[in-house]
Amino acid sequence: MVYSSFIYEVTDGIATIRLNDPERLNALTFETYTELERVFAAMANDSAVKVVVLTGNGKGFCSGGSVHEIIGKLIEMASEEQHRFTRLTCDVVKNMRKLKKPIIAAVNGIAAGAGAVLALASDLRLLSERAKFAFLFTKVVLSGADMGACYLLPRIVGQGRATELLFTGETIDAQECFRIGLANRVVEHDKLLNKAYGLARELKNGPLAALGITKDALEREADMDLDHALEAEAKEQARCMQSADFKEGYRAFVEKRPPRFDRS
Repeated sequence: MVYSSFIYEVTDGIATIRLNDPERLNALTFETYTELERVFAAMANDSAVKVVVLTGNGKGFCSGGSVHEIIGKLIEMASEEQHRFTRLTCDVVKNMRKLKKPIIAAVNGIAAGAGAVLALASDLRLLSERAKFAFLFTKVVLSGADMGACYLLPRIVGQGRATELLFTGETIDAQECFRIGLANRVVEHDKLLNKAYGLARELKNGPLAALGITKDALEREADMDLDHALEAEAKEQARCMQSADFKEGYRAFVEKRPPRFDRS
């Protein structure tokens, strides 16, 4: 499938989405949102894709929605059109979180506004030492509750820090992101993609079905009480125990060799 607003490639089980408007720090357009919604939906049924790497071309990861191509046009829209657009942006995040495959954000520069939420909606965030985050929505007189930010951010950095970031639109650097748990790792800028693909290969060679179940459980259990979470985990774990991968993992351990998990 060909997309015009980003570069999409699949190599050896790893899909790369590379936002591709470097002159504007990969600002998002209506077309970008539409294509991102489609690509994450399509990958759910694409057996060639095992892991996803999301990054940006040039100096930025994603500077958020284009001031002229999105914000300027939204001002002229009727409320129904505006709501259709906001639902589309939320569907991008919904498809990312429902995708039972790991998504790694390789944040190579500024991640601002909607760009910060794209990284937030990924499962793991590897940051260049030059990366910065800014949840800028209130700076343009919009709610900080955008694309699921009020749901996702507190679960990663805590309610108090999330409130501050969403209220103030403060820009924080890579080390602060790591300190508060927003970044999983901070690496040298020139090594970012090598590290991201190294992690992607590690995950791709692991038990993919078990990783998908884990991602789904992390998502669903956030809103469960403990009793329901334990019951859900008991059922899923018993299901994993019936899998060929579980038996192969045991045999590989006993035989002291690398496991050969199901790649289908």
